[in-house]
Amino acid sequence: MNTTNHILEVSTSHGKIVAEDNERDAPILVLIHGNSSCRRVFDRQSESELGRTYRLITFDLPGHGESDDAIEPERTYTRPGLADAVVEMLAKIDVSEAALLGWSLGGHIAIEMLGKFGGVQGLILTGTPPVRSGGMAEGFRRPPHAGLAARQDLSAADIDLFAQMMFGEPVEPFLREAIGRADGRCRRLLFEAARAGAGVDQREAIESSPIPVAVINGGADPLVNLDYISSVDYTNLWERKCHRLDGVGHAPFWHAADQYNAMLGRFLQTVFSE
Repeated sequence: MNTTNHILEVSTSHGKIVAEDNERDAPILVLIHGNSSCRRVFDRQSESELGRTYRLITFDLPGHGESDDAIEPERTYTRPGLADAVVEMLAKIDVSEAALLGWSLGGHIAIEMLGKFGGVQGLILTGTPPVRSGGMAEGFRRPPHAGLAARQDLSAADIDLFAQMMFGEPVEPFLREAIGRADGRCRRLLFEAARAGAGVDQREAIESSPIPVAVINGGADPLVNLDYISSVDYTNLWERKCHRLDGVGHAPFWHAADQYNAMLGRFLQTVFSE
């Protein structure tokens, strides 16, 4: 892990959030991890040239990693609730402008933040279909609420399978540990709230936002419907296409880090030079 990062413990109304910040005097990229994961999934970005060029902030969502479980689970463990927690954390550390990178659930949180955090300078979505209200199923290859991603209690075998689907092989030990640590109430409540209509219509939010958006996915992602993602009418889509990294699954930033980081760096250079 990058030893130059500073560990922050940020008190919020949702509970303590633990973050890492390289504290560079540079444009800011906030990286938001996925369901039952942790901030370490972005180690290969923090330890790359990106971490020497930009101020990178990674953190554990409430109920994940080293952060506290939510004080009020029903309030926090929804897409808008988690977005509120991230916005509050950023305010506490005096971040008013940043680009956002969201992976999987993290991308859904970032989309929610478009209406809550006025300083979004750019948005990178990976493994995140911008779904319509009530239309979650069309963005995925299988209904996510029917699987492990929505299950409160996971067995050891469930954890292994979930890790393989989310991250691909080989499964890093830290990810298996992160899934085992994650507050299972978050998985259950996230999907209960989504089915009840909590949060914005994410497709409409993306199609109406002028914020520059980069879409970078693994071409062999087993979870999301890549054709659906390409069908979205993005207002300001970087390079006018959704990028796919051949032969890579749901976590291209890890398994194809060099290629992903180069692409991400090009996008950030575009965003921060404007």
